[in-house]
This record gives sequence, C-alpha cells and structure tokens, in this order.
Amino acid sequence: MGPELSIDDEWNSLYIDGEWTPSDGDGEIAVEDPSTREEVARVPAAVESDVDAAYEAAAEAQAEWEKAPPAERERIAQAFARAIQEYKEEIIELLAYEAGGSRIMGETSISITTDQANEAATFPRRMKGEQADSNVPGKENFVRREPQGVVTVISPWNFPLNLSGRAIAPALATGNAVVVKPASNTPITGGLLMAKLYEEAGLPDGLLNVVPGHGSDIGDAVVEHPESDVVAFTGSTPVGRGVAAKAGENLSVAAMELGGNNAHIVTADADLEAAVDSGTFGSFVHQGQVCISINRHLVHEDVYDEYVDLLADRAASLPAGSAHDEDTVVGPIIDEGQRDEMLGYVEETVDAGATLETGGETVELEGVDDSLVVAPTVLSDVTNEMSAACNEHFGPIAPVVPFSDIDEAVELHDDTEYGLSGSVHAGDVGTGMQIAERLDTGMVHVDDQPINDEAHVPFSGTKASGSGGYNTTEILDRVTEKKWISVQHDRREYPF
Repeated sequence: MGPELSIDDEWNSLYIDGEWTPSDGDGEIAVEDPSTREEVARVPAAVESDVDAAYEAAAEAQAEWEKAPPAERERIAQAFARAIQEYKEEIIELLAYEAGGSRIMGETSISITTDQANEAATFPRRMKGEQADSNVPGKENFVRREPQGVVTVISPWNFPLNLSGRAIAPALATGNAVVVKPASNTPITGGLLMAKLYEEAGLPDGLLNVVPGHGSDIGDAVVEHPESDVVAFTGSTPVGRGVAAKAGENLSVAAMELGGNNAHIVTADADLEAAVDSGTFGSFVHQGQVCISINRHLVHEDVYDEYVDLLADRAASLPAGSAHDEDTVVGPIIDEGQRDEMLGYVEETVDAGATLETGGETVELEGVDDSLVVAPTVLSDVTNEMSAACNEHFGPIAPVVPFSDIDEAVELHDDTEYGLSGSVHAGDVGTGMQIAERLDTGMVHVDDQPINDEAHVPFSGTKASGSGGYNTTEILDRVTEKKWISVQHDRREYPF
C-alpha cells in the first residue's frame, strides 16, 4: 500500500535517517491555503540539533551509497519517476492547497519533475572517467568522476516540487546524500512529499533528509554545516548573495539560480497574434510567480498600440480565482507580503505616468477575507525605469515598453542586473536568432516565451541571475568531482 498524500494527512514530522521524527524544538510552521486563507496543516520547525542529526545521517549513509552499482541508483531514479506519475492527482491537489497552484501549474510541475528524474536516471552510467598519457615516462593518468558527498538543497515556494526535484534527483543518482530545507511557505510539496515518494521508490535510509524551518532560525546552520559539500539554492538574488557567500566560506560548491527580469521582445515584423499568445502565457501562468516569466514586454512602436490592446483583452478574459477551481488560470499570490509589494509597484508605475489598461486590483473571492488573487494586469506607456519594469515584480503584471529599433530593444533588454531568460518574436527565425545572440542572458527562446525547462538542456543565468547551472551536464558537474589517479608502471628516475 502506497503513502497517503492528502493535505489532511499527518505532516507533523521531520524526516531524518529514514524516520518520521519530531523536532527537538517546539516551534511549528502553519501552512496556509492561499486561496481560502485557511490553515490546512502544521509542520514542525527544525532547530540546529535537528540539522546536525540530518547531516550526520546523510554523511553516514552516503559512504555506502556511493558504492552502490549504477543499476541500483538508476532503479531508484526510475522508481521515483513512476511514483510521481502514480500519485499525480494527489500531488496536484497538494500544490493547490499549499502553493496556490492552478491545474495548469500542477500538471507542469509533474511533467518537469518526471523529466528531471528520467534524466537523472541516466547519470549513474554517465559517471565515466578518462585516460591520458603522461609527460613522465612509464606513467599513466586516470581521471574518475565521484560524488561530492552531501548536497544541501534549499528550495523556493513558487514551483516547490520541480525546483527541489531538479537538485535531489541528480544528487542521489550520482551517489550523494541530500539534506533539504524547503521554503517555509511550502514545506510539504518542497520537501516532506519528496521523502514519502522516495520511500515509495525504495531509497535506503539516511540518503534523503528533510528539515523544514525558518531561514532565520536554521538557514546558516544548513549552509555552513561542515558536512555540506554542495549548496543548491533557488531564490531571490539578495538572499542568494548571502547564501553564496556563506557557502564560499565553507568551501562548498554552489549552484545558484536567482532572480530574473526577463524581456519579451516583439519587433514590427512579428506575427502579433502569436506574440500575444506567447506573451499572455509567459506573463500570467502561475500568476507570474516564475523566475523565468516575462517581467517586461518590449514592443516596437509601430505595432505598440495594437499589441497593448490585444494583450489587455487577453488578460481581462483570463479566469482568475481559487486554485481549487478547475477553470482557474490565474490563482492566488503566495501571501499578502508578495501581493502588497507587487500592487505597490503597479501604483508607483501609474503615478510615474504609465496607463493602467486592465487589472491592478485584487479579485474578491466568496467567503474569503483579504483575497490574495490579483487580477491580470497590463500597463502601457511604461519606461524601463518605472517600478513594475525595473523590479522583479513576480506577479501577474505585464508592463509594455516601446522601442524604436533593434539596437534600442537590445539596450533596454540588457538594462538590468539580471540575465536569466527571454524571448523574441521577429517575424522570421533568422532575424530572431540574430537578436537572441546579442542579448546578455543565459537563455533565449525565439518565437516562444521565456518559461521553458527541459532536463536534457542546460538551465543557467548570467550576471545577478546566478552561477552554476541545473539540468544535464551542468548539474552533473556540480554534484560530482573529478579525481586524478596516476600509475607509474616503470620505475621512475628522480633527480636526487
């Protein structure tokens, strides 16, 4: 019989060394449904002694796990992928309760996490070494790829399932152990759920440990722990800078995916209907709470007015409401702090001279006080310096900025500290590729929108959007290290 995966189940335990255990402390994390504003679960808040126990268990288990045959580690990854599919409906429901995820967000999370697990299943057989001749007579050089040891995963609240899974699955498949500190908004789908699914997959005890907790209480203890060999962090740039600094002091390898201010470039020759289709999805899926969502629409002045009208009409037509409604496209923001910040950006942008085309307010839900649902918002007459454009607003907000030529579009695109993702619609692929090559960003999608993630293709940013990457060989290089072994076949002559 498989695990129970309902929001009503008992989630009031940490997961350490294969055991569901209480915290040494007495603090708790209340899990609130963003749609109803009701508390739906309580999770213990880990303390430093829990963190120590998690790393001790991980280090001990990892010593044996790295000796496991590739086929065994491959089997676990494949079993986890099957479990994700087997419990698809339960997981989608959990994401709605905890992360405010619509049906579309839930299905996307399932698809990406399964893809990540299947890619990770190839890693055990890709940990191949090299052989090289030596400059020393009679010597032979070998280079082996080995696991780092213990991988720390600090995951965010916006897409908790796949943004945890993209580090957990590769780490385990390559012979590492893992300690996860999920975001305090999503401790279940970002961590405890993973433990139940990997138990179902047959993962040996101690290899996956989950310590939910507030960053202010255990964040430093996790990042700076002596047993932490890799820190895989996804989150905001300001927090990420601190995490990276502490990981560096600890001489841990860092995989940092941070903020973005992604632009959707639409030229005068673009297919406007296709560009608006892409722009609508890229701005409003999961309420814009995606690090690679569209933060700015850069549109040529010749088609600007038409584009704004089309985008505003599409935005106004999107069903906005509870994540538990099957028809909802735009659901709730994760909490009131995020909601109030993004609405503040809208207000400041309008005060600076922009025009509010649609949205800019909350959508009231029956029986809910202080709704977290923000209506899909389109702003015109925006400049790059206005609040909704220059900040990562992380909401269902689409500021539209005009440009006069491609040089200006590239300049506007690059006028940000971030460089994560982006998209270009230019009427033909060749022109789109030429523009894409000029943009200072880690990922660009021609005739599409920026929200793309495929486990066999590198995912990484430039500038303040992070360092190190995820997916395919990018994450393989982070969770493994190379060891040089030489063999002196002939007796060597030394100078003394």
